[in-house]
This record gives sequence, C-alpha cells and structure tokens, in this order.
Amino acid sequence: MSVEPSYAQGETQPPLLEETIGANLARTVAARPDGEALVEVATGRRWTWAELDRDVDDLARGLLAAGLEKGDRVGIWAPNCAEWTLVQYATARIGVVLVNVNPAYRSHELAFAVEQSGLRMLLAVSRFKTSDYAAMIEGIRADQPGLERVVLIDTDDWAALVDEGRSVADDAVAARAATLDPGDPINIQYTSGTTGRPKGATLSHRNILNNGYLTTELIELGAEDRLCIPVPFYHCFGMVMANLGSTSHGATMVIPAPAFDPEVTLRTIAAERCTAVYGVPTMFIAMQNHPTFAEHDLGSLRTGIMAGSVCPVEVMRRCIDDMGMTQVSIAYGMTETSPVSCQTRPDDDLERRTATIGRVHPHLEIKVVDPTTGQTVDRGTPGEFCTRGYSVMLGYWEEPAKTAEAVDADGWMHTGDLAVMREDGYCEIVGRIKDMVIRGGENIYPREIEEFLYTHPDIEDVQVVGVPDERYGEELCAWVRLRSGAASIDADAVREFATGKIAHYKIPRYVMVVEEFPMTVTGKIRKVEMRQRSAEELGLGG
Repeated sequence: MSVEPSYAQGETQPPLLEETIGANLARTVAARPDGEALVEVATGRRWTWAELDRDVDDLARGLLAAGLEKGDRVGIWAPNCAEWTLVQYATARIGVVLVNVNPAYRSHELAFAVEQSGLRMLLAVSRFKTSDYAAMIEGIRADQPGLERVVLIDTDDWAALVDEGRSVADDAVAARAATLDPGDPINIQYTSGTTGRPKGATLSHRNILNNGYLTTELIELGAEDRLCIPVPFYHCFGMVMANLGSTSHGATMVIPAPAFDPEVTLRTIAAERCTAVYGVPTMFIAMQNHPTFAEHDLGSLRTGIMAGSVCPVEVMRRCIDDMGMTQVSIAYGMTETSPVSCQTRPDDDLERRTATIGRVHPHLEIKVVDPTTGQTVDRGTPGEFCTRGYSVMLGYWEEPAKTAEAVDADGWMHTGDLAVMREDGYCEIVGRIKDMVIRGGENIYPREIEEFLYTHPDIEDVQVVGVPDERYGEELCAWVRLRSGAASIDADAVREFATGKIAHYKIPRYVMVVEEFPMTVTGKIRKVEMRQRSAEELGLGG
C-alpha cells in the first residue's frame, strides 16, 4: 500500500473577506450598533459597537490632523488596554501601519524598533509595573529624529490628539478609507529575536483580517459570544485571533487586566459570563492550579483557543472537564503567517485535540519536507512544516534577503518547526529543527519526553533541552516545575520513573528543579537560554 505524501489543502468555504479591516468593522457596527463591543474590566469602561465606532473615528481624525499619510508607521507600546484596541482600528481605518512594540522591550530594543520601522509617532503608556516607558522614550528621542511625536495615552496627550481631530472634515476618514486596498501593509510585528536581532513581519489587511475571521469561524464564534482576552494585544494572539476574530463576528471583547493574572481572569470569566477564553498552556496551567479555582463559576464557558506552544494532554483534559470548554480548539501558527495555519475543529475527538495541532486551515496549503533536500516526506515521517496561501506575510520590513530565506520562490513559508503529518492529515509538532537533540547518533524530539514526564504525579510542568556531552555529543536535561506540596525530585527519581517506559537514550541524564521557565512575553519557551544556563550551572562545555 502506497503512503500518501505529507501535503494537504484546506477547504475553500467560507470565502475569503476581500475588504479592509475598516470596511469589515463598519459592517459589524451597522448590523449591531447597540450590542456590547468592548469591556475593560480594570476601569469598568464599556462600549457598544456604535460607541466604539465613534471613538475609533475620533482617534482616526486626530491621526489625520497630525499629518499621518497612508503607509506611515505609528507605534504602540503598552500593555492590554482599551486604547490599544482603539489605536488598532483607527490606524487600520486610515491606512497607517501599526507597529507593535513588545511591552517587555527596554531602551536599546525600543530604539531599534523605532529606527528600523521608521516610526513617525509613538503612542505609549507612561509606565507599567517596573517599566518607566516615558523615561526610556525620552532617553532615545535625541537619536531618533524621525520620531516626530510621542503621545502618552494615560495623560492629557490622548485627549489633545483627539481634540486636534475636530478640525478635520467629517468625511476625511471615509475619503482616506476609499483609497485603501486589502493588500496594503497595515501591521508590523517584530519576531521575538531568540537568535539575532528581531525582524519586522509585515502583514496586510487581507492577511490578518481573514486569519482572525477564519480562526474564530472554526470555534463557531458568534454575536452572542463574549471572549475573555488575557493574551497580549501586541502579538497576533491578541490583536488578530482575539480582536479581529471578535469584530468580524460581532462578538464582545473582554479585557480582564493589563497583563495576565490567573485569578483576575477566572473572576472576569465568571462576572462577565464569558463564553470563550484564550491562552497559552502556561496560562491555563496557572488558572487550573490557582487556589481559588473551584470558587469561580465558569458555567458560561464553552470554547476558546490554546496556542503559543504545544498543549500538555492533562491540561487540555482539564479545560474540557473542569472548565467546561467542550469546544476548545488548539491552534498552531507563527507571526509570519498571520498567525494560524492549523487548527482542531469543534467536533474533533479528544485524541485529536490533545495529540495534534489540528489540520490545515481554510484557503491554505501545508506540507512537511526534508529539511536538507526540500522534498515532501511521506506521512508519518518528521520534517519541516511549511505553509502557503493568503496568510503568508508580505515580507520582513525592508529586509528582502531575510524574507527570501524564510519564504521560497514558490511562496512557501519555511517555519523551522519539525512536524509529522499523520495519515488522517492531522499534524503533530515534534519540536524546532534547532531544538532536536542528537545523542550518540539518535535523533531525539524533546516534546515526546516532555509529554511522558507530564504523567509523573509530582511534575506540574517540564521542558527538555540538549546539553553538551563529550561522549555522546549531547545529553538530555529536564527542567521541572513541581506541583504544590510535592517533595523535591532528582535525576535518579526521574530515571527510576522512566526506566522500562521509554527508551534508555530518551531518559534525561540531568534534572533541574526550577520555579519558572525563561520565556517570551507571548509564552514561548526560550530553549536557547535554557541550554546556555543548563550548561553553565552543570559545568558542561558549551
């Protein structure tokens, strides 16, 4: 019996939205003017769709009054807040490219983003937690002559910008909107830069509007739904899958807090009767293991999306059994693909929703190729995951050589992720090409070992990396977070637990018990840093 190649094409329904973000929002506003559009729990502020439309329009006129032209870049540097959402839609309405600045950035990284993207204006909060944004901005301004204006959105600057817009003709926003095309660039997101300097993935209306729309179509989001959004707006998960997913369906956006807090998120779901919640696995783990978890009425929940990294089986089971998210979906993607390429479906069985990242998204193609030859491998064989279609970015901002390295001449985005396409077309991510551990000639995929170690009764979360070894080239090191109240654990205990259950060469030689893992703001584990720290702390050669 011949084996099928690792290639799949998505369905072609529903059709793609061939409109701008502004035009799509206008349709929702017209259909549901009095429906609730946005809730900011921290301040108690609420907007109907008509009120949201008015405030977006007022801000858009302010941006026009400031002299911003189609294609100009405006940055936003802030945690989740209602103003972030207003800026997202106001810039889209007038064709200004929104540049998302990572809230964790410091002055050096800020200066890079400002200069590389050519920002004319930066909107920011004055400070948040330990970050004094205003001081950092002041510290770099002298060296950034192109940055004409800074608007601190939690000061009088915001009202002043909106007031300036009152001098602009009522029809000016509509006139600008009429000149826009769905293929225009509208957003730049800097990749996390775990290796080398960040690159600005440049995305169009067509890219992100459709991805947000189709991702939420697949969880059957509708106008009656209320989506709790604890994931960051500065990343695709927040601004595309959550915001654009909601506005394209008329669902209510609920912002629980400026940054993720497990108890506040649980309280918000209960108080606002949210029907959906998004999160990376570490967020769901934090909610499920919070001491007050059982006190919150989560009976309104039915769905949500887990993404950012592969979901541990037990965490997904608890989402369904303990949180009532019977239609929860796993989504997989990357910033450069707007982001989602694969997703599970509401009627998928538990096995597919816990063991895979789903199947190909509508209107896209995916394949798994040999990283060396580029040839499509047979189903069941690991290789590099590639995707092609409407979702692939326009390119890295002003970096054609870097773009050509990532997107080949045939339009395929090479993700760097190692995947297996099963016979049923569902895919499993087995790691990053650079994360694969080669121990004495054996290819080891850390994900497999992590899934096994999750079954240990004392282990709450685990990450496995390769560390240098003179004899085998590499050995395995497991970073372990223990459950509350669990006794400590060491390499001998792990070895005893694993012996006879997994191959001897897959059993970690080293175990490090930690409080937390190094990760990006979006919840991606920084395995590069983990490898470095493991080698240093264990006294191994780098």
